[in-house]
Amino acid sequence: MSLWIKICANTSLADAMIAAEAGADAVGFVFAPSPRRVTAEQVAAIVPELPAKIEKIGVFVGASVDEIIATVEAAGLTGVQLHWDAPPQLLPRLCARFGRGLKIISVLHFEATTTRAMPALAFNADADAILVDSQTASAVGGTGKAYDWETARQMIFYASGQSKLIAAGGLTPENVAEAISMLCPWGVDVVSGVEFAPGRKDAAKVRAFIANARAAQK
Repeated sequence: MSLWIKICANTSLADAMIAAEAGADAVGFVFAPSPRRVTAEQVAAIVPELPAKIEKIGVFVGASVDEIIATVEAAGLTGVQLHWDAPPQLLPRLCARFGRGLKIISVLHFEATTTRAMPALAFNADADAILVDSQTASAVGGTGKAYDWETARQMIFYASGQSKLIAAGGLTPENVAEAISMLCPWGVDVVSGVEFAPGRKDAAKVRAFIANARAAQK
């Protein structure tokens, strides 16, 4: 199975195209308070210019189901990433509206209490994948901080029973191969590790990240 790679928090067509041309499977757009935040109107202008095969994932924090549906439709998204402890009814309502044509990624912030949340996520039929991320007091994503991979490997990646786990949090072109070797994830996701400034992608870092991730899986 080929490793799934997402370059997240794009703010321009130029940056999204860098990811697409480098071989990413998905690009992400943040619709939550952040230096990388974009609007549905901005993304609607970007999406038609991207290759059809690349997934366009919207990242949401604390949004209502109506807000998410409106943004998906207006921006032309193919998936959503629910980057908070979303209410249980939200996923089924999204599935009811879009069917299985909309990829739904739930997020699990790694911490000491993570294992209590894992069983519910692992067997949630409405989630297509689970992204395991780090968190700080001021940010729920894009922190640039890695969690303890060895502990996460034992507690989540090898013990969850969930086949589609995405590693995120503090990944860079320099350490992504090590993360893949240790965690054996279904996918990887990066934000700050391929930027030269918040919301601005470094083309060389994007290409290196994707090349190193692909090489690590072989």
